[in-house]
Amino acid sequence: MSDPGRAGADIGALEPRELVALLDRMDPADIAAMDIDVDAIGRAVDPRQLGRDDLSLLLGAINRLAEAGAGVDLSGLAPPTFARIIAHASREQVEAIMGQPRLRAAVLTEIFRRMGSHLREDRVVGLHAVIHWRLTGGTGEGGYDRYEAVIAEGACVVGREMAQRPRVTITLSPVDFCKLVTHNASAPVLFMTGKLKVRGDLAFAAGLTGLFELPHP
Repeated sequence: MSDPGRAGADIGALEPRELVALLDRMDPADIAAMDIDVDAIGRAVDPRQLGRDDLSLLLGAINRLAEAGAGVDLSGLAPPTFARIIAHASREQVEAIMGQPRLRAAVLTEIFRRMGSHLREDRVVGLHAVIHWRLTGGTGEGGYDRYEAVIAEGACVVGREMAQRPRVTITLSPVDFCKLVTHNASAPVLFMTGKLKVRGDLAFAAGLTGLFELPHP
């Protein structure tokens, strides 16, 4: 019988294209029996060595295994690993990810899920603010994927229901959003070039990223 831990280590040691091919054809029952470190897989992958669709195939394979109950999912990627993958991905690679509705939802949900853990509590003392995010090309009302972030009592809670009146509403593409939260794009530049639109408190929006300790690649 093979050693599960060794099997997981072997997967992490594969070349990126081999890893993509292996995970894409793997059965959930097989991978569930293996001690696989998803973060090790992520650390082994350099998007710059992958083709346009290879990264979406890799993340899509992990997401399908998660949906099938294989015990591996995108939440297993450490913040620096997740940030590095997105930051080093080309615009075309991120567009390929966002072009797959289920994978797009999984990646965006994972980014917003982590938002609360990156909040700088020292900068939000006494602050209560609601931010509505509208990401273009979505399936929701008006063609947007919408997320509501509520900063209150030193915490940030994100949901999909727009339940409160926002202090600011921010609209941009999911590709530019991914680049923005991985230090690969500048909010002022996106705003000045019309790629990021703000409705509401402009001054608050200008300092919004400063409320978070965004992970560096």
